Amino acid sequence: MLVGYMRVSTDGDRQVLDLQRDALLAAGVDERHLFEDRVSGSRDDRSGLGKALAFVRPGDCLVVWKLDRLGRSLPHLLTTVTNLKERGVAFRSLTEQMDTTTPQGELLFHIFGALAQFERALIQERVQAGLAAARRRGRRGGRPMAIDPEKLSAVIAALEGGASKAAVCRTFGIRRSTLIDSLVRIGWSAGLKTTGEADGASAATERNPAHGPVRAAHGRA
Repeated sequence: MLVGYMRVSTDGDRQVLDLQRDALLAAGVDERHLFEDRVSGSRDDRSGLGKALAFVRPGDCLVVWKLDRLGRSLPHLLTTVTNLKERGVAFRSLTEQMDTTTPQGELLFHIFGALAQFERALIQERVQAGLAAARRRGRRGGRPMAIDPEKLSAVIAALEGGASKAAVCRTFGIRRSTLIDSLVRIGWSAGLKTTGEADGASAATERNPAHGPVRAAHGRA
């Protein structure tokens, strides 16, 4: 069975949602088996995706219009697709022509995995360089880092993948002030903006109670 997942960032993206629906229906997805979210891809609480992942069974195929509709980051995408494969569920992205049931799709998936590993190595290298600089400053009266290097690498990977600071603090069990202090001390400024930041609570991405499945019933035929 083909199961479709769609995502748009706001309620105003009706045309984009219709474009995704038309593409999924043309690919053979039954309209009863479509799930949707109307939230930013960086949000963790995507109920439509959760319902789609709970709905699929071994032998099914989860279909999306584009890869960025599913994953909020490359590591998140790879984790999601890997979990599907372990459950016996295939994955297909129409725009990128990625299909894990084909040799070409498998190759592309492994290439993405290698890129994610390379990205993690670069992040770790930057963290180590930042920590070394912080230690040099520490010898002149600074204090020890509050987050260990391994956790800090994972934190930065999550932030660069689009996760909000609030979500990172919840996931890793750290205080926001500790997070900001650690990022400043290693010289990582990409996610330190404060003006206009909503950390996942902007009105543009506010959840609508009706969001989730396109249809109330997603019965399996």
